Amino acid sequence: MVIDAVDFFYLSMPRINLDVDGSQDALLVRVRSNNDEGWGECEAAPLPSISAFFCPPSHGACLPVADAVIGARLAAPADIDAIYQATRVGSERLAQAIHVLSGIEIACWDLLGKRLQEPVWALLGQKTSYPKTAYASLLFGETPTLTLEKARHANTSGYRAAKFGWGPFGKDSGEDRDQLMAAREGLGPDALLLVDVGCIWRGPNAVEDATRRREMLVEANVHWLEEPFPHHDRVAYRNFANQCPEISVAGGESAVNEEDALALMHDANLRFLQIDAGCIGGLGPSRRLAIAANAADCQFVNHTFTSDLALVASLAPFADNGSEHLAEYPEELSELGTAIAGRSITPNTAGKIQIPDCPGIGVDVDTSNLLIYQRTVKITIDDEVLYQSPPICEDHA
Repeated sequence: MVIDAVDFFYLSMPRINLDVDGSQDALLVRVRSNNDEGWGECEAAPLPSISAFFCPPSHGACLPVADAVIGARLAAPADIDAIYQATRVGSERLAQAIHVLSGIEIACWDLLGKRLQEPVWALLGQKTSYPKTAYASLLFGETPTLTLEKARHANTSGYRAAKFGWGPFGKDSGEDRDQLMAAREGLGPDALLLVDVGCIWRGPNAVEDATRRREMLVEANVHWLEEPFPHHDRVAYRNFANQCPEISVAGGESAVNEEDALALMHDANLRFLQIDAGCIGGLGPSRRLAIAANAADCQFVNHTFTSDLALVASLAPFADNGSEHLAEYPEELSELGTAIAGRSITPNTAGKIQIPDCPGIGVDVDTSNLLIYQRTVKITIDDEVLYQSPPICEDHA
């Protein structure tokens, strides 16, 4: 049983705006083996990711990802790790390799789970899947009034936690305070308030800019401050953690591989390690990071802002973590993000989400919904066609 084919589907909204909304386009991956298939999603720019799979070799450490995948054995979990390791070696100098590999690796787990009639979380070595406390993942409104409305909606929708991020936050301390107080007022006194500032503070004054918000963050009872600095600025992370120990810091979504994520967790004194399975290398690396985070007394959290296919997959690596653990829930999916797999899981009355009790990832991709979003890709070199995307719905082939 080997991998026969890998198909890529570049999907996009008709118009991409500059909001920090990763659900405006998508790269879905379908892996086929015998008569079985599995689906995954890359959290990456679609076109360079497709190119990384099919590009000609540049040298012995810059091979196309296809070399490690097509024809590879797929009968047991160890086979997926073998594909991952082979790609890390053969495509070491191909920067986009880890991104495209992430979607492929997830699709392999989905296929194998369906083939063996096991949920992916169990194939990852876990005995139990606990529900998680969903936090509504939201963008700050352009004004505090809009943020207040969003927070009230999250509260009345039953969320026990909500995260506000990006937007206008981080540029003016006075306006920032108004935003934080609006979010806290709308959520009420008991819900957890998380803040994602999107690496807004940079340069020699970065830590000073962050600490200037210290009192307002404490006053608003912010549960965590996410990515206050660029991923590479470990010194800023560490200095801020030392100066403001009462403010928990989250990060990790920008890590380029599992080793990078581990280094960030330790060097930056993170209290929450937030990993995106769609760009870190897939579910196997995410599972190893979840184990490492627990050992370091750092809570592992998924990073998901695209679709329910990505969401349910991202929950598998820490399924056995307790229900008090948080899980990101993309509340403001685009039309495309919703079309990929619908709303496959929704918070219950206690604000919890649970992985569906199904083989594989547990989510079905409705390809008939995606025809209108598919972008046709054709890659040629010297008139030789390296790749041409198939129709996403077989009925329209």
